[in-house]
Amino acid sequence: MPIYIERTKLADEAKCPVPHGASNSNSTGTTNTTRWWPDQLTTDALIHNSPKSDPYGPDFDYAKEFLSLDLDEVKDDISAVLVDSKSWWPADYGHYGPFMVRMAWHSAGTYRVSDGRGGGGQGLQRFAPLNSWPDNVNLDKARRLLWPVKQKYGRKLSWADLMILAGNVALEDMGLKTYGFGGGRADVWEPDNTYWGSETEWLANGRYDASREAGTLENPLAAVQMGLIYVNPEGPDGNPDFKLAAADIRETFGRMAMNDEETVALIAGGHAFGKTHGAGSADQVGANPEGGDIHQVGLGWSNSQGKGHSEDTISSGLEVTWTPNPTKWDNDYLKIIYEYDKWELEESPAGAKQWRPVADEIHLAPHAHLENEHVEIRMLTTDLALRFGDEKYDEICKRFLEDFEYFSEVFAKAWYKLTHRDLGPKVRYLGAEVPERELLWQDPIPQTNAAKYMLDSDREALKQLIIETGLTPAQLIKTAWASASTYRDTDKRGGANGARITLEPQISWEINEPEELKDVLAKLKQVKIKHKMPITMADLIVFAGGVGIELSIEDNGIDTYTVPFIGGRGDATQELTDVESFEHLRPVADGFRNYAPGNEDIAERLLLEKAALLGLTPPELTVLVGGLRVLGVNHGGSTHGVLTETPGVLNNAFFRNLLDTEIAWAPKADLKGVYGSHAYADGERKWTATRADLVFASNSVLRALAEVYASDDAGRKFILDFIAAWTKVMNADRFDI
Repeated sequence: MPIYIERTKLADEAKCPVPHGASNSNSTGTTNTTRWWPDQLTTDALIHNSPKSDPYGPDFDYAKEFLSLDLDEVKDDISAVLVDSKSWWPADYGHYGPFMVRMAWHSAGTYRVSDGRGGGGQGLQRFAPLNSWPDNVNLDKARRLLWPVKQKYGRKLSWADLMILAGNVALEDMGLKTYGFGGGRADVWEPDNTYWGSETEWLANGRYDASREAGTLENPLAAVQMGLIYVNPEGPDGNPDFKLAAADIRETFGRMAMNDEETVALIAGGHAFGKTHGAGSADQVGANPEGGDIHQVGLGWSNSQGKGHSEDTISSGLEVTWTPNPTKWDNDYLKIIYEYDKWELEESPAGAKQWRPVADEIHLAPHAHLENEHVEIRMLTTDLALRFGDEKYDEICKRFLEDFEYFSEVFAKAWYKLTHRDLGPKVRYLGAEVPERELLWQDPIPQTNAAKYMLDSDREALKQLIIETGLTPAQLIKTAWASASTYRDTDKRGGANGARITLEPQISWEINEPEELKDVLAKLKQVKIKHKMPITMADLIVFAGGVGIELSIEDNGIDTYTVPFIGGRGDATQELTDVESFEHLRPVADGFRNYAPGNEDIAERLLLEKAALLGLTPPELTVLVGGLRVLGVNHGGSTHGVLTETPGVLNNAFFRNLLDTEIAWAPKADLKGVYGSHAYADGERKWTATRADLVFASNSVLRALAEVYASDDAGRKFILDFIAAWTKVMNADRFDI
């Protein structure tokens, strides 16, 4: 396996009043509750990126600031950095281009299509754990090299945009014509809490079953080991087997949204540049940035061999230079792989497994730092796996080898996808270098001519047409929720815009109850035909959901409530919908509809995961569940959690009855994850509930919120808060408003 060894520093805590180590203590020295209750459900994922952590404040408009930049000037400044070699970290070959490509790649390459997490969209490489991942060794220096550029432009240029843009500029400076660049990645100011695996040691591997087959990689993970971006370059768990390495590559890159051609292009294109570093024993490498001493001011991996850098650099442990021209865009990488039919396994100075051609004469590359010296080219197990490990990869390599122009185009597009996949739809891209063409992976939605608003008179006419369909409020609400709740705030995919609920694969998802859904959609399409003003299905579905809510609010003769609506959504087509890609948005559970088949024992955790993907706060999660339960939108008409005497009426009965001190709950032996209620006084059995319901009474944080809505004075607040949270979900993907 790669040699990414760090020293573990054990603090001497004897007689010191200040707690050492962050695992069980916070900054004030109080003990973290997870030390005592490690399985405790927390709402931390819902309060990530608190406005309190943002130094620019709530009124800061990054898009406006970015658009005020002279992008050409910024790129010129980055280009100057590339050739300004610093004595404290000299550039390989006198050019930082390969270094910046690696930094940008590793910023974006954490993206995973399963839950949309990772990617370069928030500048998270600045924070732990990513800043200290073994695979990101020495990238702390790349960011320091860029600091003068960041310092010059300040708030106008985020770190997230700068890291990706630096990769683009580097590629262009080395001869590639890139496909384009879109800005708009606003920085966050604290680490995230993404699940990167359960292993507690760097480079440990506990994410496969006993077979260790590539397809058994634990979901939602994408990388093969803790602390790696993609795969182990020495082969699976250090086994230099080409076929097994190819299988890992396909699985891992596939989970990062890349097909075979894109995968080969990225590997072959990325390795056209630079080298790996393994000049000596990894025992000489110090702690990562998060574990370093305070005087290292955030820099890590200090190296005690020789100079500690340049020809003495130790990072991956591998010592490989792929091509004779490491700072030039060309096709030499593939030429060399196919020029030598035999390769022999060797060890780097650090003891890592790599491959040497078997030939009388071997291509030479310039030494990265020693003038007039040369080194023989080498390859990684994962490089040769493209030729010897998989027939499809071999065919693609040969096609690229024969047509360098085509290879260049495919790599440029694959790089664009890699670095922009998590930015969301094209409407979010900013700047003069955004390509005109919209690509399929960007989930395109045709422009709509539908009105951006509705006149009051037209609104009432449309509402009446919906009422005349005979559809129940629950059916209208359920359909709108199914459409909008596919949204993922992680990578800005899904949502109601596009009306993809009317298309495959969503229209056939079991969670959406296809037969009922198709009936509802058919009746709404008739409304669309009858309505005198043009309206898209996407808008109509959302508007109809709001009508359902308005009809469900009990008329008390005093208060009137209107669910806000803003038109302007478009309708996608089946041809513009990548069915395979959208399958990743299929919910395995949706606690808002009390749906968790096969996962009933963790239903509450999956509910919080869904809420986090929707970008909800703890109060929004709470009020939505309480409202949707009494509205009767559970999957399959289930009565679990419908804790009300008046189903279909929007009120706070769910919370009042859940927190009723005269009622107790007990597991139902015949139903997994389901609990029955009984009254203390007479033992009357009245309701059933799931873990996704009872968590609002058992979890101390969620119970505190439930108590707000269960109070006698909370009736109006509950309805207003429910409407606000509902509207947030319906408009979550409206980046145009």
